[in-house]
Amino acid sequence: MSAPTLSPADAAAHAAASFVRRRILHRTPASHPRGSWPADEFAAERRREGVPAEVVMDLASDSFLVIVRAGVSA
Repeated sequence: MSAPTLSPADAAAHAAASFVRRRILHRTPASHPRGSWPADEFAAERRREGVPAEVVMDLASDSFLVIVRAGVSA
């Protein structure tokens, strides 16, 4: 059985739905002596303020990012 092929319209809809907009609040290099802790601490402070911040690893820049999803007030 072969894999289904998406029409151009379906592929565009999938790409649009898969794209997650985010706002970067803080960046910590992955080479930081304390690892992700500075980013984790920054995110925890934002969450105490009511901002739904989360930490993600950006492999392209080799950094830990503190982000909020687009549409969420920061």
